[in-house]
Order: sequence, then structure tokens, then C-alpha cells
Amino acid sequence: MPTAAIITGASRGLGRALAIALADEGWDLLLDARTETDLDAVVSRLKTVTNVWAVPGDVADPQHRRDLAEAAAEVAPIGLLVNNASTLGPSPLPRLEDADVADFAEVLSVNVVSPLAIFQAIRPHLSLDAIVMNITSDAAVEPYEGWGLYGASKAALDHLSAVMAVEHPELRVYALDPGDMRTDMHQRAFPGEDISDRPLPEEVVPKILEVIRRRPPSGRIIAPQLKAVS
Repeated sequence: MPTAAIITGASRGLGRALAIALADEGWDLLLDARTETDLDAVVSRLKTVTNVWAVPGDVADPQHRRDLAEAAAEVAPIGLLVNNASTLGPSPLPRLEDADVADFAEVLSVNVVSPLAIFQAIRPHLSLDAIVMNITSDAAVEPYEGWGLYGASKAALDHLSAVMAVEHPELRVYALDPGDMRTDMHQRAFPGEDISDRPLPEEVVPKILEVIRRRPPSGRIIAPQLKAVS
């Protein structure tokens, strides 16, 4: 099954953990992240395991998306696209009445517009039965105080994913909620708090791999509710 996979936001957190796991599964990898030094470190680790290419840049930058599409054309067919890159917005998280609408526009650009734009750019290079996995959040469906900007963006991503699945029944399109994790972004949401009780991304990845292997029908998937099978 493994061919080539694209993972955005692959230099740390869930993106990095998933890249490492997919390399071990035999996937070739095309990785994206904003911080070139961190991305290079991931590539250095994985290049002895599989074929791996790095395209550093910001998913909200149209030129970067064009660069990503050009790289995808070189390694096609793409069997898996993981839109993982995301932004929380300002920290500490503001109440809606205090939120800057410019921050909201940036959150929407990264979390909603960019996954769609990347899908559009990569679509010609996807395999006929490819998987598109858009990383979402429980904040898309639960009204947590302070999470209005991020949650609204993920709710929009959920709906975008659902429509994408209807329009492309030949693909598997998932809005995948990995649950709370011990990541830098989650720490930014709770500055000064101890989040050591959250699972590491590496603990969530086996459940995501099961989704990729089993290819359930398109839809919204909550990873913590899945049972990983070794």
C-alpha cells in the first residue's frame, strides 16, 4: 500500500511523530514546515529509512504551496495528504469580545484556506484512491471559553472535509481529531500550566496508522475512541 505521503507541519508534534511512523511503514515522504532547521533535523533522521524530501515554508504563502505542488509532481503518485499544519492564534486565548479580527483572519487562512488550497494544488498528483486527512479538534464541536477563533476554524475545516468527501467519493477524506496531546501548541493554549497528563503525539500515532491501513468510510474520526491494533 505505501506510496508517497505529504505531511504539513512535520517538524514537531503530531506531524513529526506521524512522519517517523510512516517512514517505518515504508512510505516515501514529502514534508513541510515553517522552521527550516527543525525540518532538516527530521529529514536527517529519516533519510536513512526512506526517501524523504523537505519543502520549508508557510502553508499560508501561495508561492510555498506552488513549490509544494511542484515537489509533489516529482514524487507522484501521492497516496496520502495530511493537512496537519495549524495555528492556535494569540496566546493566552482571548474571549471573542476581546479577539482581534485580524488574528481571526490569520487563523482561518492557515487552518481552513490553506488545507483547501493545498488539496487543489496536489489533486492532480494524488493516486486514484488516495487518503486526505485534515487534522481537526474537539474545539470544532465543543464551545470552550477562549477557543472561539481556533474552534471556528476547525469547524469550518470539518465541513470542508465533509463536502470534499461527497465531491470525491473515490477518495477517503477524514477530519481526524487526535485529541489533547502534549505539544508546544497545546502548551501555548495553557501558558504556565502543567500539561504532562496529556498523551504524547507518539501515543496517538498508532491509532492514526490504523485509519490509514483500514481505510474506513470518509468522515469525522476521533482518534482517542479508536483501538489501535499492532
